[in-house]
Amino acid sequence: MPEQRLNPDELLNIASLTPVDNQAGPSAMRNWRKMMAGWYMNNVFRQQELLDYLCRYSPIFSPLSIAASWQRNMLQTFVTEPIKKNVQLAVRLRQEPDIFRDSDNDIYKNYAYLLQHLCEQVITDDCFDCEKARQLSNTSQGKQVLHFFCNEFSRLEKAHISTGLTRLQAMKDLLACLLVVITETPLKNAPLPFMRKNQDGSDMLTLEEYLAENRQRLENLYRAEAFDVNYYAQKETRGRLGCSPYEIVPDSQIHSASLRYYPVPAGVKPFDHILYLSTPLINKPEILDLAYGKSVVEGLLREGYRIYMVDYGHPTKEDGRLGLDFFAKTVHDHCLDLITGLHPGSPVSAVCYCMGGSLLLPYLARRAEERLSAGLPMDVQKVCLMAVPVKFDDSESGQGPMRAYIRKNYNAYIMEQLFGSVNIPAQVIDQGIMEIQPGVQYSVLMGFYERASQADAMKEAAPFLFWLTHGTRFPVRSHYEWLSRFFLDNELMEGEFCLPSLNPDLDGKPVKMNALQKAGVAIFDYRGTRDPIAPPGSCVASEVWGKVGAGNQTLEKDIGHIFVVSKKLLTEFLCSINDFLRQP
Repeated sequence: MPEQRLNPDELLNIASLTPVDNQAGPSAMRNWRKMMAGWYMNNVFRQQELLDYLCRYSPIFSPLSIAASWQRNMLQTFVTEPIKKNVQLAVRLRQEPDIFRDSDNDIYKNYAYLLQHLCEQVITDDCFDCEKARQLSNTSQGKQVLHFFCNEFSRLEKAHISTGLTRLQAMKDLLACLLVVITETPLKNAPLPFMRKNQDGSDMLTLEEYLAENRQRLENLYRAEAFDVNYYAQKETRGRLGCSPYEIVPDSQIHSASLRYYPVPAGVKPFDHILYLSTPLINKPEILDLAYGKSVVEGLLREGYRIYMVDYGHPTKEDGRLGLDFFAKTVHDHCLDLITGLHPGSPVSAVCYCMGGSLLLPYLARRAEERLSAGLPMDVQKVCLMAVPVKFDDSESGQGPMRAYIRKNYNAYIMEQLFGSVNIPAQVIDQGIMEIQPGVQYSVLMGFYERASQADAMKEAAPFLFWLTHGTRFPVRSHYEWLSRFFLDNELMEGEFCLPSLNPDLDGKPVKMNALQKAGVAIFDYRGTRDPIAPPGSCVASEVWGKVGAGNQTLEKDIGHIFVVSKKLLTEFLCSINDFLRQP
């Protein structure tokens, strides 16, 4: 008698229940070891902070001062200094400073390696071999191979302590799909991964159609070695982002920041209109110039605009001491002085993304105050905002979850101790973002695997995926001021945000945001209903401070925060922004 064919449920049950199965159902990722270590480290550094205080303010040579000094020295020598050195070394080497996330990342790499090699068992000449698959699930030798792989997958899953919607759950869904395709048998008690659905929720494909589509998906992933999406993005982009050539404006370097100029392409008639682009401190500016067809810069250059963009670069230890006075005033003064000097009399407009706009708006209001007090007209007449939050409260702004997370978890003393000499790494920022976007790692990876049925779609996704995992460091003082002055104190809306000025009557005084109205600055707000980082209730600049009368515009779309990675959504945005900029 022929041997009975294995079924995917039997193979998946080898691991029994693991944290990856997420039986409790939380969407946010949780790691109990990491939470315990965080609790311990938080208390250790709080104790050191208390001892620092006692040493500083107790009478010299008093018993309390001597005891506090001895305890602090012991704590620093054997506990806090080793922690700091390890964290700072990891940041300097551009490695993961969180040992628990680093452990998870190793598991993801090994799981992807196993997926690649299991897929290799049923591939011939880069194509799925159905006969090999049948032998693998029918013969004794083949079954041993499948059991070996599933035991290895099980070992990795049990080592993964994190629960919730994680990257590993997405990879296990892909494993289930691979086992279904190998055995040509559907799952008994679970939906088929990557099955396309009709509007009524029913399956769109027959089993044969599903198998054919997913053979193609697996072939594409195998050929591109894309089971590990981070490795694939690095390989596909070769570690480089951006599609539009640019040059650094001479004399624009100021600390780590500089000014880029993007020349108008040959064959395009230049339009006498300058655009000044401002991006977030925490991201590479290439989010506005990811790849051909997915670039705000490319689209605006086609219209003939002369484009300049501030590049904050990689902050050094010295840059860590710079606050928002520098990044929300000095940098923009320097850049706009250069631009207006190179193009005297040309109209200038600003295009801002996320935090880049949150910092540029008060700068422009202060600039308007300065120019109006000097009897000069405002030289930046239009501002285009892309997902720019300006209102931070616990109610209608939608920023309540992030504010609650900051209050609960942020400690300025600990951040200064750990990152004061290296600045805040992107991984720390990512942790906060994941808290307000539960399951984002799972959804990003599943989205990539879903697109993998088309090889071109995988290549299109690579630049964004590389950008997503390669942020820049946040200067430590500016990070503190950003959280305290914007998120917690809501200074912009409260009229308490202060900036320096060469005008002694304005220097160090709160910025009057209504100066934008007085100067006739028109504001275009583009916001998304599915944006948890800059919710619609937070993106209200055009409604609150824009030009009186006609000229302002607010467009609210069914989009998320990083909508520019979609060609369709980007095209819609570029049409809207071009119409706004060309209005008299």
